[in-house]
Amino acid sequence: MRWWPRSIRWQMLASLVVLEVLSIGLFAAVLARQQIHRTRERAQYWLEYESTALADQSAEALEQQRPEWVDLAVRTIVESPIVQSAKIVSPSGEVLFAHGDRPESGELSPVERAQVSLVKSGESRVFTTTGGKWEAVRAIVTGNHLRGYAFVTFDQSAARQQLDSLLGDTAIFGVIWVVASVLLVLLLARAITRPLAVLHRGATALMTSEGDQGHFPLPVTVHNEIGDLIETFNRMVASLAEQRAGLNDTLSLLDSMLANAPIGLAFVDHGARFVRVNRVFGDFTGVSVSRHLGRTLRDLLPQPVASEMEAAVQRVFSTEEPVRNLELNGAGAKPSRPWTWLMNAYPVRTMPNQVRWVGIIVLDASERKRSEEALRRSEKLAVTGRLAASIAHEINNPLEAITNLLFLLRNFSELPEAAQEYVTMTEYEVRRIAEITQQTLRFYRQPTQPARTALAELLDSVLGLYQGRINTLDLRVERDYDREMTLFCFAGEIRQVFANLVGNAIDASTAGGRLLVRARRSHDWKNLGQTGVRFAIADTGCGMEPEVREHIFEAFFTTKEVTGTGLGLWVSHEIILKHNGLVRVRSRAASSDSEQASKPFGTVFQLFIPDNPNLAGALSSTVDCTGDSPEPLAASSGDLAAVRPVHDAAPFE
Repeated sequence: MRWWPRSIRWQMLASLVVLEVLSIGLFAAVLARQQIHRTRERAQYWLEYESTALADQSAEALEQQRPEWVDLAVRTIVESPIVQSAKIVSPSGEVLFAHGDRPESGELSPVERAQVSLVKSGESRVFTTTGGKWEAVRAIVTGNHLRGYAFVTFDQSAARQQLDSLLGDTAIFGVIWVVASVLLVLLLARAITRPLAVLHRGATALMTSEGDQGHFPLPVTVHNEIGDLIETFNRMVASLAEQRAGLNDTLSLLDSMLANAPIGLAFVDHGARFVRVNRVFGDFTGVSVSRHLGRTLRDLLPQPVASEMEAAVQRVFSTEEPVRNLELNGAGAKPSRPWTWLMNAYPVRTMPNQVRWVGIIVLDASERKRSEEALRRSEKLAVTGRLAASIAHEINNPLEAITNLLFLLRNFSELPEAAQEYVTMTEYEVRRIAEITQQTLRFYRQPTQPARTALAELLDSVLGLYQGRINTLDLRVERDYDREMTLFCFAGEIRQVFANLVGNAIDASTAGGRLLVRARRSHDWKNLGQTGVRFAIADTGCGMEPEVREHIFEAFFTTKEVTGTGLGLWVSHEIILKHNGLVRVRSRAASSDSEQASKPFGTVFQLFIPDNPNLAGALSSTVDCTGDSPEPLAASSGDLAAVRPVHDAAPFE
């Protein structure tokens, strides 16, 4: 802003004047508003009182058939200092008596006529006329007969005079206050700008003297923060002078190496202040090379990295031995992405027995670190896959024996009907176990052919599997799906998905909670031509924090400590991807905050599975031809916002 003053003195003065004027103006506005509000309240009260008195006196005069008393009552009311005018009108709207500053005659105005129809017997009605005047009207009733209406207009001149006087006093006070504040600021600014001018002259001399120390040290004339700043500046100048004495030759030899080295290089003194850095090191810290000089490690690097580097530097100064391969982890110019540095520090001697500086070599090992972590995760997954395949192979033998025994039990024993039903359920679950083991043995390979599946039977079987835990927790299960609904899918895999989701919902629930399982015909919101089934698994459990929700579909991520493997939702993620489906997650964690505690909490998993009769062919084409996976699933609230607005609502809200 070119019009804004550049000196501290006038900046302080202008800022104070603007602040004072705005504050006084705001105070005057609030004061005027309150005064107008109080005047209106008093006017309403007196108008009701005066209109009631005029109506009562007029009614009494009419009952005694003394119309001249009505005129006298109108004159008496007008003599009040708060009444500007008064009049009596007939029921038809004809003015009968009128007195005041501007007595009106003839017919009533449209506003007054409109108010007449709204007047209730025994009540005064206060309203504002077209000219902004405050007026009251009251019906004149004798017995049960309407004899007319009494109108009284409020005199606003006294109120205006009082408001003008109040604003005038406020303006005078504001002027005095601003003048006093300006004088005070001028005195304070003088005490601040003088030592700053000394510091400015010293900085200018330091930039132009080329090593001439005749201007230093600067005189310290004040004993406050500015005086401390001047003393610190003097120490900085002395330190710079000391460094300049021996650095010129060394820096000239290091220039080419520093400029072209592909690693970060820096030199620091005993105070851990930077003496020289190269461009790569500046890229690591996110600060330009020129801004490093004279600043310490703690000034430019985050904690605890700065502390670790400073400790290594001090160890080199004290032991005169290098420090090698010190691993540092933190965040640099982009805090959203962590980094890993390998630091080496070595002593730099200007004399045989004196370590003048410490050289720091920094190698960015972030990519190597991430590659190692990815390799460890891959190996972990591979070991888990081999272990799962081995366990599945061993499970097949006892499964075959159990299947044969169940066949014999069904066909060669006379069991009651209820027991036969249990045998049937057992055979069904054994087949499920066999199917899961086969899926494990053929990991990432097509286990069976998809088929049209009755969803009600599938969902009922999952809920039946957890019926014991549901009864133990006294959960209220709400089933909302059509008994005739079908879906072309891999039934065993979809059943596994819902078994994982329902199991997690039960784990998160407390006694007396609710569990909702819903399935409805729907369309893909991004492709309305694609039909399918939209599922919802909702609970009123403890909910998830946002940082947990972001990782729920990652392998080996779990919040169940001992009992959790971190594979349930990851496997479900792979199955839904296999069906070209989508999932959205919405959750609110339980809070101890008094305001948040009253809001419902819980978790909702929304799934959309396309009803695609060509699922097997499409999957084979995707795997054999392109090798690409379908669109990744969304687990964060940000993806949910793309579908519909989300206000952190709980599932049953």
